[in-house]
Amino acid sequence: MPPPKIRRLRLLTRYRVQLLGDRTRDSVRLELMLEDASIKLSTVASSLNTVSARAMLQAMIAGERDPMALAQLAKGRMRVKIPDLAQALTGSFTVHHAQLARSILHRLDLVEQALAELDVAIETACLPWAHQMELLQTIPGVGPKVAQVIIAETGGDMSQFPSAAHLASWAGLSPAVYESAGRRSPAGTRHGNKWLTAMLVEAAGSVGRMNGANYLSAQHARLTRRRGMGRAQVAVAHSILVCAYYILQRDEPYQDLGPDWLERRDKDAQTRRLVAQLQRLGHTVVIDPAA
Repeated sequence: MPPPKIRRLRLLTRYRVQLLGDRTRDSVRLELMLEDASIKLSTVASSLNTVSARAMLQAMIAGERDPMALAQLAKGRMRVKIPDLAQALTGSFTVHHAQLARSILHRLDLVEQALAELDVAIETACLPWAHQMELLQTIPGVGPKVAQVIIAETGGDMSQFPSAAHLASWAGLSPAVYESAGRRSPAGTRHGNKWLTAMLVEAAGSVGRMNGANYLSAQHARLTRRRGMGRAQVAVAHSILVCAYYILQRDEPYQDLGPDWLERRDKDAQTRRLVAQLQRLGHTVVIDPAA
């Protein structure tokens, strides 16, 4: 049983995940409702929550139906898209659509307000672990929200886990193995802490967009080529959790191995792979080691 402070923090971080899910579902409902009215605003605007998109939606709810007048409400960089906006806003937006849009936008505003209040509460609750939070955020892809979830779900105390492998297994990020009649085969991931796993996989997605800037992003790119995006993100999430274990255990920041560490670790294997690639292309390869 975790201590009371961790239990309270865990309740806050898990409720935030639920609110984020509510926001996503309401945003999808709003987009589907606009598609029913033949309004394709989401194909031009990056999001229906932008200032320009909100202004257009509010004007439509108030009764404005002229596509060009609605497009003129665009602000900033959106103004260069006015012709596209006018075309996207041409549809059959009725009073019934307006009523539904008003209700959905009201729910979205309430969720945004609740999220803002919850972020402040979580930040205050994490003050006793400010040092650990700072250390965790040295890991690529780990921001304040990911660090808060790591603290909330693990307690920030690595002494309760005998090893990093035990922590990964508890979280559900260790590879599962199916064994029958002496034969072993991979069976995906284990059941574990879904709250921690989901946040770490999201962090791994952020790492994958760093284009080989560090060891974790290089690992993500390498595994994506071999095993696919889904397995690569789970593997990088496992690596992030292992890094968090040793960072909190040793009380020291993250030290990156470098994007080329996997190649430097086994030069012979890399040489064999490159020779095999050249041979498949029809070349004869003679290795002449440098002095």
